[in-house]
Amino acid sequence: MKRNMKEWLHNYINAPIKKGMPILSFPGIQLIGHTVEELVKDGHLQALCMEAIAKRYDTGVAFSLMDLSVEAEAFGSPIHYSPDEVPTVHAALIHNEEEAEALVIPQVGAGRTGACVEGIREAVQRITDRPVLAGIIGPYSLAGRLLDMTEIMILCYEEPELVETVLEKVTAFLIEYAKAFKEAGANGIAMAEPAAGLLSPSLFDEFSTPYVQKIREAVEDENFIVLYHNCGNIVPLLKNVKEVSALAYSFGNAIDIEKALEVLPSDAMVIGNLDPAGIIRNSTPEVVKEETVKLLERCGKYPNFVIASGCDIPPMSPLENIDAFFAAIEEYYAK
Repeated sequence: MKRNMKEWLHNYINAPIKKGMPILSFPGIQLIGHTVEELVKDGHLQALCMEAIAKRYDTGVAFSLMDLSVEAEAFGSPIHYSPDEVPTVHAALIHNEEEAEALVIPQVGAGRTGACVEGIREAVQRITDRPVLAGIIGPYSLAGRLLDMTEIMILCYEEPELVETVLEKVTAFLIEYAKAFKEAGANGIAMAEPAAGLLSPSLFDEFSTPYVQKIREAVEDENFIVLYHNCGNIVPLLKNVKEVSALAYSFGNAIDIEKALEVLPSDAMVIGNLDPAGIIRNSTPEVVKEETVKLLERCGKYPNFVIASGCDIPPMSPLENIDAFFAAIEEYYAK
């Protein structure tokens, strides 16, 4: 459903009671009775999964899948699939300048991108009581998957032109992919740029921020926002992250999120950052509840803070742990 997202953000930040915004999609396979592999290849199942999550949990937004292999696969990367784990890229696609120059920018629809767009198109018809955000990878993180994560760090120093060639191409594709989500009815995108958290401040400014901003400027308007997600240790980069100028940020449990709240503008939403694996996936309902309340008690004083998972909640996370997360939020705001 179309809505003024800048107005929605403003109202959300100023609301005394806030709903949780965990990056919650894959655990929905437990509600619809399908495997991860089936889900990531079928837009209809993705919509059903998002709807099942939205019916069970009163979230602030509905997130689509955070599957950071989709765009790399569209470029031709080999992907490893699993019944109960999120797909991964398992080999570099580009090894030298010649291959970078020859890299063809795919059309939206290549690989599984078409299924993801259609999943959002159906999801926005099924979920109308909250914004729907489509998942998309960030430019540096996509370039890293095409070049290899370790290799790209070296190339930023030794062959920056090669990296820039790849970044220009992936950014052109990501703009079109984001536009497709916008046309399908999404209220925004959640852009995952975790690999940029490994960069030095100067490299971050050179190889991530300009490309993120190019995408944001191409698609963002009052009805469509870009939520910037980085689950790396971005404490040394907070001033640089601020220059991304996003309207909303999502951070992982690698950082003390209060440090981000102290640096970022008070009119930018900041969501995070309960450990999705260590706590939500692998602990007990009692621990989930305790840790959720502790985080709320520490950061709830910041109006722009919204409690969420620090990253994508793993597919087989116990639903009773996710139930406990929402129960803790409800109890905290009932006080």
